[in-house]
Amino acid sequence: MAGEAHTVHDLTPEEVSKGIAEGKYLLVDVREPNEVAVEAYPDAVVVPLSTFDSADLPDPAGKQIVFACRSGKRSVTASLAAQADGLAYDKHLAGGILGWKAAGLPTKAG
Repeated sequence: MAGEAHTVHDLTPEEVSKGIAEGKYLLVDVREPNEVAVEAYPDAVVVPLSTFDSADLPDPAGKQIVFACRSGKRSVTASLAAQADGLAYDKHLAGGILGWKAAGLPTKAG
């Protein structure tokens, strides 16, 4: 609907990590492949923002998609883009991988 306000909800690294462990969240990393190659989230699907297409998003199979990036800016953009395409994906990892690491959560080599 035109003019409909979209919102993006911030989730903390702890909330996202717990949600992934419980099978509630599917993390979608929207960083670029060169970034992911250096350091990656352990359980994320990569859909780069530069070529973002909602059609490329995986079927969450009953989970809620949570977008993530480096610092939390691109994940908001991706969430808004998905919502513009009619998908109810309104969650992102606040603080991105920087916040994830600051919270002491693990990363892996890409």
